[in-house]
Amino acid sequence: MATIDGLICLSHLRWNFVFQRPQHLMRRAAQQYRTYYIEEPIFGDADFLETSLDSSGVMICVPHITIHLSAEESQARTARLIDQLVQQEGLRTYILWVYTPMELPVVSHLSPVLTVYDCMDELSGFRFAPSLLQDRERQLFQQADVVFTGGYHLWEKKRLHHPNVYPFPSSVDVAHFRQARLPQADPPDQASLPAPRLGFYGVLDERFDSALISELARRRPEWSIVLIGPTVKVSAEELPHEPNVIYLGQKRYEELPAYLSHWDVAMLPFARNEATEFISPTKTPEYLAAGVPVVSTAIHDVVHPYGDMGLLQIADDAAGFEAAIQDLLATRHQDVALRRQAQADLYVDRLSWDATWCAMQARMTEALHRNSLPEHVEESTYV
Repeated sequence: MATIDGLICLSHLRWNFVFQRPQHLMRRAAQQYRTYYIEEPIFGDADFLETSLDSSGVMICVPHITIHLSAEESQARTARLIDQLVQQEGLRTYILWVYTPMELPVVSHLSPVLTVYDCMDELSGFRFAPSLLQDRERQLFQQADVVFTGGYHLWEKKRLHHPNVYPFPSSVDVAHFRQARLPQADPPDQASLPAPRLGFYGVLDERFDSALISELARRRPEWSIVLIGPTVKVSAEELPHEPNVIYLGQKRYEELPAYLSHWDVAMLPFARNEATEFISPTKTPEYLAAGVPVVSTAIHDVVHPYGDMGLLQIADDAAGFEAAIQDLLATRHQDVALRRQAQADLYVDRLSWDATWCAMQARMTEALHRNSLPEHVEESTYV
């Protein structure tokens, strides 16, 4: 009996960029299938496919395409490289897993047994989103057998466009982030910063509320505001420049608990704009698993459920952030904080990427049944 022999993931995110949803899920996919993570092209002097094997077993595939071609020709050449990969690897009954509708033409000639659209964000709301993106997504909805969304608010929108849409909000590796509760050395680049320390890690882009952080820094110059992560799509001039705002650059996923361990409050200072309307920040349960008090702007999928349950504080301007942080600092070791953390632990302990992956597989199995998958393909591969 033949089995599913591979999974091809088409992503707009570099594998070695910020560690987030695609890496969590594809690492788990690689435990069951030969998994190929196709990044967007790098443009240069020749056409070839660069491959490397991640320690998780995921094969990272980076198309290199000749520069100065039209978008159509570039995608056609990328498609040929992917076709060659499929042939060379002997893939016959494979899953196509898509994160980026814009690159749909590069897999248009493939014949997967199942197409999954994991819609982790509303990409059309991001800065510099291509005008073709929404058309490409409509094409993907027609092709996809099942659609997953990165949060509940996004599910409310996407379920109007496909009959099989399921919400899978951000999960968490609890054991990894709970390391922050253990005594450990303060990372050298933040060891000299005075307390209290307010921290944020993540991509610094149009979703980050620079104005809020600038004003907060000016209101409380004695607070150290620690920002970890790469800067993308915004200029240095758009970011805060107050002396108590400290940029530590991008850190490896493995390093994050050590930084969190020495923060007094963790922040989710997201702007309220098109790019943040449907986000479900992965760092929300990560902060809580680390045992650090949290204050966030009123992002829908943070307010519901985390704010509704009283697991963190919600504020929408610098004055509100200042008041919330003062309260969290003043009560951190009191009964109210201990009760809040105990409630957070009960909630977060129910979350895991393993459970998310298993639930996704169950939906994939249902989709295969709906497709009347030939009996010679073994269903047990998915459960």
